[in-house]
Amino acid sequence: MLRRLIDSPYLLWLLLALPGAVIVVRYATGATFYGEVVLATGDLSAKLLIAAMAVTPLTLMFPGRPWVRWLLRRRRYLGVAAFGYAALHTVVYLFRKGTFGLILAEGVEPGLLTGWIALAIFVPLAITSNDAAVRRLRRLWKRLHRWVYVAAVLTFVHWVIEAYDPVPGLIHLAVLAALEGFRLWKTNRGGRRRST
Repeated sequence: MLRRLIDSPYLLWLLLALPGAVIVVRYATGATFYGEVVLATGDLSAKLLIAAMAVTPLTLMFPGRPWVRWLLRRRRYLGVAAFGYAALHTVVYLFRKGTFGLILAEGVEPGLLTGWIALAIFVPLAITSNDAAVRRLRRLWKRLHRWVYVAAVLTFVHWVIEAYDPVPGLIHLAVLAALEGFRLWKTNRGGRRRST
C-alpha cells in the first residue's frame, strides 16, 4: 500500500501543485502581496527546474540507486511543474501590470526580456513532455529538450537582474553549474574510456 502510494503519479502531482494552490488562495484573499507571490512562484519554478536537471548528474553520481531510478521516471513531472510555476509567475505579473503598453515597454528591458525568452522556450518543452511526443518526435525530441539548458541560463539571468537581492539567484545558478559540470566531466571521461 505504501509502495503504491509512493509510486502514484497523482500523489506527486498533488504535492507539486499544493504550494501553488496555497499561494493563489493567499493572494486572492489578500493574505500575501504581489511581490511575495512573484518571489515565491519564481523561486519554486527555479528550484523545480534545478531538481529536474539534477536527475542526470545524480544518476551518474549514484548509479543503480532505487531513489535515483524513482527520480528518473518522474523527471518530466518536475520539469512540467517548473513550467507551471513559471506560468503562474507570469500570469500574476500580467494581471498586476494590466495594460499591454506597459508590459511591452518593460518587456524589452534585459531582466524581463530574458524571462520572456526563457518562457517561450519552456512552452514547447512542457507541451512535449509526454510519452506520445517522445514516440512521435523520436530523435528530434532529445534535440528539442536540449534547449532546456539555454532556458535555464536565461531563467537565472532574469532572476539575478530582477531580484532585489541577486545572491540567492547566483547560489542557485552555482548549484546548477556544478551539477552540469559534473555531468559533462563524467560523460566525457566515460567517452574517453570507451575509445581507449
